[in-house]
Amino acid sequence: MKETSWVSCPICHNKTRIKIRIDTELRNFPLFCPKCKQETLIHVKQLNISVIREPDA
Repeated sequence: MKETSWVSCPICHNKTRIKIRIDTELRNFPLFCPKCKQETLIHVKQLNISVIREPDA
């Protein structure tokens, strides 16, 4: 079985409902946290999660 990991919220650091595998790749994924009710854009590649900062309008 391939290695898996839960995605944690970059704001409150709690587990979200998203589980990723080692071969999962996401670009501009809108991650929603059910606890803090925040949505954050992320990139995922080989279990490395990067937060995308949106430019202020």
